[in-house]
Formats: sequence, C-alpha cells, structure tokens
Amino acid sequence: MPDATTPAQRRIRIGIDTGGTFTDVVALDEDSGDLVTTKTPSTPSNPADGFMAGIEKVLGLLGLPQGQGDAIAAVSHGTTVATNQLLEGKVDRLGFITNTGYEAMLEIARQSVPDGYGNSYFWVKPDRIVPRDLVQGVEGRLDFTGEEVRPFDTEGARRVARWFRDRGINTLGVCFLHAYANPEHEERMRQVLAEEHPDAVVSVSSEVLREYREYERAMTTLVDAAVKPRLSAYVNNIAQRLNSYAGERPVPFYVMKSNGGVLSAAEVVHQPITTVLSGPAAGALGAALIAQVAGYDKVLTSDGGGTSTDVSVVIGGEPTLTTEGSVGAFPSKIPMIDVVTVGAGGGSIAWLSPEGTLKVGPHSAGADPGPLCYGKVGPEEGAVTITDAHLVLGRIPPHLLGGEIPLDVEAARAGIEALAKELGLTPEACATGILEISAWNQANALRQVTVKRGLDVRDFALVTFGGSGSLLLCRLMDVLGIPTVLVPPNPGNVSAFGLLTVDVKNDYVQTHVRLAEALDPATVTGVYDELSGQAAVALEGEGFGPEVRSFVRTADLRYFGQAFEVRVPVPEGDLDAAALQQVADAFHAEHRALYGYDFSADPSQQVEWVNLRVSGIGPIKRPEIARHPLGDGGPVAERSRREVCFEAETGHVDTPVLWRPDLAPGTVVQGPAIIEEFGSTVPLHPGFSARVDEHLNIIVTRESN
Repeated sequence: MPDATTPAQRRIRIGIDTGGTFTDVVALDEDSGDLVTTKTPSTPSNPADGFMAGIEKVLGLLGLPQGQGDAIAAVSHGTTVATNQLLEGKVDRLGFITNTGYEAMLEIARQSVPDGYGNSYFWVKPDRIVPRDLVQGVEGRLDFTGEEVRPFDTEGARRVARWFRDRGINTLGVCFLHAYANPEHEERMRQVLAEEHPDAVVSVSSEVLREYREYERAMTTLVDAAVKPRLSAYVNNIAQRLNSYAGERPVPFYVMKSNGGVLSAAEVVHQPITTVLSGPAAGALGAALIAQVAGYDKVLTSDGGGTSTDVSVVIGGEPTLTTEGSVGAFPSKIPMIDVVTVGAGGGSIAWLSPEGTLKVGPHSAGADPGPLCYGKVGPEEGAVTITDAHLVLGRIPPHLLGGEIPLDVEAARAGIEALAKELGLTPEACATGILEISAWNQANALRQVTVKRGLDVRDFALVTFGGSGSLLLCRLMDVLGIPTVLVPPNPGNVSAFGLLTVDVKNDYVQTHVRLAEALDPATVTGVYDELSGQAAVALEGEGFGPEVRSFVRTADLRYFGQAFEVRVPVPEGDLDAAALQQVADAFHAEHRALYGYDFSADPSQQVEWVNLRVSGIGPIKRPEIARHPLGDGGPVAERSRREVCFEAETGHVDTPVLWRPDLAPGTVVQGPAIIEEFGSTVPLHPGFSARVDEHLNIIVTRESN
C-alpha cells in the first residue's frame, strides 16, 4: 500500500493568471491546505509556453518534479487573449448579417460623444468593427413580442451566405431585430450558413445576448465572433498540452469569465465574449475575499501589472457588476465585474507630447523588449518606463523575482538622464515627475469607480496588489485622502489566488418590458423558471447536481421614460404581488443611493421592468486564509540599506530595506522604509507607518492616524 504522502495521491488545484509581463501561479494542496505561489515571464508570442512553464515551476516547488502532472486536480486560468486582441484592435475581417433595411446599424451607432457635446465638432467616429461593405441584409421581420411580421427569406439568406463564402469571409455575426423575443429567424440563418458556408465561424445574438437594444446586441455578438477563432485555438492548445503533461488524463480546465465565475474550457470556446475581462475579474475577487477576512467590507481594489492598472469597487465582499462595459472601442453588454483600466503599469512608457509636456502611458514596453532596465535595448532604441523611474530612485531593488531577473540600473539612469535633459530637469525631478503622473492617472481611475457614482473615496480602504500595484500607494493615500491601504501577502499573485476562490457561474437574461402595474406575477415566475432551467442544464454538464447548485435572480428596472436601468435582487420561489412590490421598493432605494433621489412617493412616476436575469452557480471549495498569533511588534532586523529618493526636493535618503517574510504579525514599521518580497515591493514614505496583521497583510496608515 503506498504511503499517504506519495506524490501520485496528492491533489493540487492551480490558479494561473497570464499578464502582459508575468504569468502568476498559485497552487493549493487540497489535502494539507498549503498554498505555494510563484511567477514566470510571460511569452507574448505564444502565451501557452508561459502557461506550461508556470505549471512546471509551481509543481517543482511542491516537490512534484516533471512527470508528476497526474497530481493536478484542476486548473483555473485567467487570460488576456481576448482583452488584448480588442485593446490592440487586432480584429480580422468580419461579416455582419442583419435585417434588410438595417445594414447601417453599426454606422449610426449611438449619439454619445466622448468628453461631452463640446467635442462634437472635432470627434470622428472610430472605424466600425465591420466595414459597411461587409454588411448584408436578409428579408424577414419580427415584432417586439416575437410575432412574425414578414416571413424569413430563405433564398435570400442562401445568396448572402454564398456571398460571404465567395469572398473568404469566414467569421460572421448574425443579429436580427427582436431576436431576443424569438430566435427562430436567427436559427434558420445559422442553418443556411451551415449548409452554404460550412467553414464559417458564426455567432448569433439570441445565444450571445437575449436582450433588447439592437446596436449593443449587435456589437456584443460581433465582438464574440471576433475573438472566437483566436481564443478557441488558444484554449484548445492549452487543454491538449495540459492533458499531455498529465499523462493524457483529462484535467478539469476552467477559464475565468468577466462576471466573476469560471466555465470549463470546453464550454467557454462557445462563449468567448464572456472572457473579455478574465484577468481583472479574478484579481477583484481575490482581493475582495482577502479584505473581507481582514475585516474590511468597503474596499477599492487596484491591480497594478506590467501594462495597466485595473481598479474596482467591493462592497460587502462582492465586487460591483455592470452590463454597460466596453473593451477598447467595443461595447460589450454582458455581465462583468465593473473594472476601470488605465494604462499605468510598470512598463508604461514616458514620452513627450508635441507641445513638449511629459506624458505617461497608455503605451507599454510590455515583456519584450520591456523597460530599459531589462537590458534588451539601449536608451537610443527603447523608451523610459515607470519601472525605470522606480529603479533610478532606489524604490525597487536592482532585480525582480527575488533576484531571478537582474535589472540594469545604468541603462535606466541613462534613459532618465536623456529625458530629463529634454525637459530641463534634474534626473530625480524627471523620475519623480513620471511617478507623480502615474499616481494621478491611477487616482483618476479610482475616482471613476467612486466619485462619479456617488461614493466617497474616503469611506473605503484600498487593496493594492499586482507586481507594481503597491509602489505608489502612499501617493494615492495623499491624493485621494484614503485612510488605509491593505497589501496582501504575495500581492503579485492575488489574481491567480482569486482563480482558486471562484465558483462556476453562468448568466442568462430575457428582456420582458412591462410596467409594474401591468406585470403578471405568474408570467414573471415562468420566465425565471425557464432561465433557471437553462442554467441547471449548464451546471449539470459541469458536474454540479441539484443538491449543490444555486440560482440568483435579479431584474433591471427603471422609471418609465428613462433610458437606463438599475439592477436589483428578486426573491426566490413563486412570485406574487407582495414580492413584486418588494422588488420595486428595492429599486427605489438603489436609485436613491446611486443618484440621490427617487420617486417612491410620487404615484405619477411609474416603475418599468426591462430585463429578467438568472445566474446559475456551482460552488467550489475555497482555500482557507490562515490566521497567525500577533506578536509584540518588536524591532525587525534590516536586510540592508540603500539610498532612496522619495521627494525630488529632499534627494536621496539612507533607508532601511526589510524582507517581508521576516515581519511577524504585530510588527510595526515606521517610514521611510522599503519592504521587499519575492514578487513585489512596498516603498513606505516618511510620515507613514505599516503594521502586519494576523493574516500577514501589511496595513499602511499615516502616522498621525
């Protein structure tokens, strides 16, 4: 009988998040509860290579050398493949099929103008995701109830299918008017395409988004089609390599969705639009759990990576959701964690505008060639980045990942000096200016998720994580007036940790526009039962039986005449008039919280129901966050000292450098100090203090607090 500790009997669950610069990995030993974290450089040319390198590296740290892949119980993955494709505008040729007479839908779009109507004279609409010459119409028409007004033209549909086939357009989106109410015409179009153009990759709106508003539904469907070929190839490639590594045993492989859930790789290739915020969603969920365990229910999350910083709001342990999101120039009306992204990561480039002013981001040096200090290019070829500024100021060590990746300080200094000369500044003033601009960029993103939504940023704690997320936390506290910042253990791996905390989750929606006074409770209950049935079938396929799965019901409501809705919870079970009134009361309260007023006391203002939603949830076992006894907060041994510049005016000061694993719970550190660990650094400015709590989080406050 084999020993209970033999590698073959261990069950390892892995979360792996692929970013623009590093691939972050967290492994959970399900038997012992031990967590192991590591990082490996990303491989932009083929992200699957970095993925597999991370798997091998973390298993090695667990004492499972190559050949022990059969110990892998499951892998959850956060990917930026779809996100980066959209942000970079790398959309291959698409075709769009809609109703005859509505071929200009994408050109008309919406009337909203960035930066307000004062910009109307200068703003030019961006290129459409599908040019006008690749849009074709098919005769046929449904009304808003799903009743057929004009029959579907099968022969016309065949001509359109052959038209795309003959021109080599192999990726197509189909969106017919009111298909959310009746998918019949879209299903017939898909059947025609299967017969006439079998090589085509097709997305239909009634599967992608059964919700009204034709432009947004069409755009969401086309984004789904656009990312489907590349994401499918990527996910299938990883699944094959993972199974091969595990001895051809199928490894349960899940991909993070934008809505805060995961889905099996086999299913996600049919719903690629759901992954457009895969990585940022995992980070927000991981930070939410860590903060809640530490006793913070209202937090802002700031995930700083190599390319960007992603921020979100968490209230009561749950990140806020939206269906009004977009990625780059493409609106995607699917449920997603409400994340605002700003181009302020470690690799963000500092550059001069034509007017001679200093700018930072959104362009990034990425992982290859990376910042100047990576040594892959010289100052004459490369560009100064945020990481170079931190290095020259002494705020980060001359290496990354605990010494695995050495940094070239002189290359960074030469680049900073050249840029400073153009600006007429000292190198210190130039470097601190770069970081000041970056801090304000991040602060403005945090304002977008708070102040613009009626929330006071000073009421929240801030959780910073990611490789570069904690480098500017003291300046963010000053700029925004935030009282407390929490830095989790292994902050560079919080997104990967978040992947181990995520349930399987599927969202279903049905538009059902009715005034509240005309709403039939039995009809609403029937729609919810139908949506729950769809969710149950999907969860059954994922291995979740009736005894464990659950369903969350919500509805989008508005006052009659409004253009946008507010989402509120809906009680379980059969609905009656009292339950519908409970939903209306919740709507009034949420509307008041969001906008500062409501019409609950005005009977002339009618409440209108718009969309009914169900989320099907299959729960997973979450890792336990360990608690450690607090010590007496005695002195900590310094690992070293170095000259660090916190302010250009004061220059470099002799600063202690501490190693985070040496800081026992209860330890208090007064700034100035530098706290380093394997994947991240916390520069503690003068006037700030840090303490280590019982969960090994670093809690930063001002000394006066």
